[in-house]
Amino acid sequence: MSFLRDLRVAVHSLTRTKGLAIIVILTLALGIGANAAIFTLVRGVLLRPLVNRDEDRLIYIRQSAPGVGDDNAAFSVPEIQDLRKGVTTLSAFGDFSVIDFAVVGLGEPRQVRGGVVGGSYFEVMGLHPVLGRLLDMHDDGPNAAGAVVLTYRFWTTVMKSDPSILGKTIRLDSFGSRTATVVGVLEPSVPYPTEIDIIGNVVTSPHHLSATMVTGRIHRMTELFGRLAPGVSLDQARAELKAVHGAIVKQYPDAYPPKADFRIDAKLLRDQITSPARTVLLVLLAASALIFIIACSNVANLILTRTVRREGELAIRAALGASNGALRRMLLAESLLLCGAGCALGVMSAQPLVALLAQYASRFSVRALELTVDTSMLWVGVALAIVAAVILAFVPHLPSVEASNGISLSSSSARVTGSTSRRQRIFAITQIAASFVLLAGASMLVKTLLALQFAPTGLDTRHILAFNLPVMSYGKTPDQIDGFYREAAHRLSGLPGVEKVAVGSMVPWRDAGNFGPGLQFAVDGHVRGPGEEEERAELRTVSPGFFATLGVPIIAGRDFNEADRKGGEPVVIISQTVAQRMFPNRDAVNHHLMWTDPIMKFIPGFSPEMERIVGVAADLDDEHLVAGPAPAIYHPFDQFPIMAGRLFVHTEMDPYALVSPITRVIRDISADQPVERAATLEDVRAEVLASDRLNTLVFGVFAAVALAIAVVGVAGVLAFSVSSRTREFGIRLVLGSQPMQLLKTVIAEGAVIAAAGVLAGAAFGYVVTRLAGSYFPDVKMPGFVPVVVATVVLLTAAVVASMLPAARAARVDVIRALHSD
Repeated sequence: MSFLRDLRVAVHSLTRTKGLAIIVILTLALGIGANAAIFTLVRGVLLRPLVNRDEDRLIYIRQSAPGVGDDNAAFSVPEIQDLRKGVTTLSAFGDFSVIDFAVVGLGEPRQVRGGVVGGSYFEVMGLHPVLGRLLDMHDDGPNAAGAVVLTYRFWTTVMKSDPSILGKTIRLDSFGSRTATVVGVLEPSVPYPTEIDIIGNVVTSPHHLSATMVTGRIHRMTELFGRLAPGVSLDQARAELKAVHGAIVKQYPDAYPPKADFRIDAKLLRDQITSPARTVLLVLLAASALIFIIACSNVANLILTRTVRREGELAIRAALGASNGALRRMLLAESLLLCGAGCALGVMSAQPLVALLAQYASRFSVRALELTVDTSMLWVGVALAIVAAVILAFVPHLPSVEASNGISLSSSSARVTGSTSRRQRIFAITQIAASFVLLAGASMLVKTLLALQFAPTGLDTRHILAFNLPVMSYGKTPDQIDGFYREAAHRLSGLPGVEKVAVGSMVPWRDAGNFGPGLQFAVDGHVRGPGEEEERAELRTVSPGFFATLGVPIIAGRDFNEADRKGGEPVVIISQTVAQRMFPNRDAVNHHLMWTDPIMKFIPGFSPEMERIVGVAADLDDEHLVAGPAPAIYHPFDQFPIMAGRLFVHTEMDPYALVSPITRVIRDISADQPVERAATLEDVRAEVLASDRLNTLVFGVFAAVALAIAVVGVAGVLAFSVSSRTREFGIRLVLGSQPMQLLKTVIAEGAVIAAAGVLAGAAFGYVVTRLAGSYFPDVKMPGFVPVVVATVVLLTAAVVASMLPAARAARVDVIRALHSD
C-alpha cells in the first residue's frame, strides 16, 4: 500500500512539471522504441526457427575455390554422385540448381527465377505443400513427366492464390523448351540460395538432361543440401565430407587445379541463411543500445536537475523522519511512471518501425519479409523501462539536514553540489561519446555511398533504356532465334525518339556475377611463364552497334557489322585491358585468340577455334559500381550462341515513354515473348546501390537522433550550470569581468565537454571495433575523413548548444545575482 501511495504522490509531483515529464517520456520512448524494434528484427531473422522439419539436422554443403576468388563454386553432377557414394554420415542429399525460365501459360508471358531439383530435394528439406503435392522420387529422371511447384509468394502475389492453378499445363523455355504441369504450392518457407518463383523437376530443363551436364565434372551449377544421419554431429559430417572431397580432388587432378585451392565445408542451413544478415543486425542492435544509453544519460541529467531543485523538499521530508529508503522509493515511483509511459509510447512507435526495418533487412536476409510483431517486443520494452527506472531512481544524491554541503531548510534557492555537477558532466560526456561512435559510422557509410554514386561510368546512363528479352526457343531454330533479335532491333530503330538500338548478353551492374570469375583464353604469340595460368576475361555477346548505343568508344580497329555472321570468319573485339595485358607496346588488331577454358565445352553450339581480333573497345566495367580494369572479349551474336537476351535503346527523350511502344513492337514480332525489367541504366545503378543507400539512411537516422539528444543534453547541463552559478557570475561582473568573458567561459565549458566526449567515444569505438572485427570480418575501422567529420559536427553542435546558456550568463543582472541567496 505504501508503494501505491508513493505512486499517487509521484503523479501529483509530475503534474506540476509537465514540460519536463513530456521531454523525459519522449526521450525514453525513442530509446525504448528503437531497441524494441531492433530486438524484434534480430529475433525474427536470427533466432526464430525455420519451418523445415528437424532443422537442427539440415545442413548446407558448399564447395569453394578461394585461389581464383570463387567463394561458391557449386557442384557438378559427377561430384554429387561421388559424395553420395562416399559419405555415410549423411542420410540423404538434396540438389538444387538456379535457372531462369521464360514461362508461357500463367497469364502474361514472363521470365521467372526457377529452381531445378532432384526427387529427394523436398524430403531432405523437410517442407510441405499448402496445395497439391511436392516433387518426389516419382518425378525424378529423364523419363518423368514435367512437373513444377509454385512458391507460396509467387502463388499469392502473381497468381492471386488461385486454387485452380493445380493441373495447369505451362511451357518453360531455358536452353530449350519443355511443357510441365503445376502439381502443388509450397508452404511459406525461407528460399535459399535465392528468391525463386517456381521449382521444377530435372526434365523441365533440357540443359540438365544433356550429356555435358550429366558427365561434366567441371560443369558446376548445383547447390547441395544434406540431412545428418541419426547420432551424427555436424563436426563428424564435416570431417567426412572433407576426407571424401580430398580423395576426389586427388583422383581427378585435372578438374581441380592446385592454384584454385578447392575446398568443401558444411554448416547448419539456418546458420547459412542468417550469416549475411548477422553482422548488419548486430551492428544495428549495438547502435540502438547506444541510443538507449544516450537517452538514459539525457534523462538522468534532467532528473538530476529536478532533484537539485527539489533538495529543499527532500531535506524537509528527511527532517520529518523519512528514511533514505522511503525517499528512494518515492523517486523510484516517479521513475517507473515516466519509464512506463515512455515504454508504452516506444512500443507503439516501434510497430511501424519494425515494418520499415524489415524492408531494409530483407536485402540481407529474406527471413525479414516474414517478420511479425508479437508480445516479445512488449516484454523487451518493459525490461528496458524497468532498467531505466532503476538507474534514474538511484542517480540523484539524497540530501540530509546534517550534510554541511547540503541545502539549509531556510534556503530559498538551490545550490549544486560538486558530486551533482560531476555526474551531470559525466552523463553529458557519455552522450557525446555514444553520438561520436554513431556519427563516425554514419559518416563512413555516407563517404562510401558518395564514392559509389558519383563514380564515373563513361556511359550516358540517363538516356539508355535496358530490357530483358529472354531467349524463346520453342519451335525455333538457332537461326530463327538470331533473326528475332535482328528483326526487333531493326523495327525499334524506326520508332520516333529512338536513336540507337543494340542487343547484348548482360545489363551492366544488374546482371553482375552471373557469369563467374571470367574464362581462360590464349592469344597467338603470348608465352606463359612457369606456373602461370592463362589469362581470364569476361565473355560477352553483342550485336553490331552495341558500343555506339552505350557510348563506348572503339579505340582501335572496327565495330562489328552485318558481315560478321555465321559461316563467315570468326571475329572478336577485346577490351582495352585485354589489349594492354596481352599485347603490350603493339597493335592487337588482326591477332588471334581462342577460348581455352574447359567450361566452354558445355556451352551448346560452341566450337573452339582461333578468332581474329578486329577491334579494341574502351573498358566497360559492367560488374562493379566503381570501374576498374575490365578484361572482356566480345563476340558478334550471329557467331556465338545467345544465352541471355538484353535489349538496349538510346534516346534523348523520356526513356520510359518508349516502354509501351517497344513492348508492342516486340509482341507483334513474337506474341509469347516476355519483355521484362525495363529501366534506364541510371535506375539500374540506383537499384544496385539501394542497399548502400538504405544502410546510410538507417544509420544516419540513428546518428541524427543521437546528435539531437546529445545537443539537448549539453545545452541542459550548461543551462543548469549557468543557473546555479548566477551569484558567481554577478560577483565576477562586479569585480570587472566583461560579459564577453563570461560568454567565452560558458562556450569553452561546452567545448571541453564535447572534446572529452569525442576522446572517450574514439577510445571506446576503437576498442569495440577491434574486438568486433575479430569475430565479424565485415566490421571495419572508419577512416580519417569520417572521424574528422564526426568530430567537427559534434564540436560545432556543442558550441551552438552552448550559445543560449552563454548568452544568458553574459546578461546576468548584478543586483539580482548578489541577492540570489
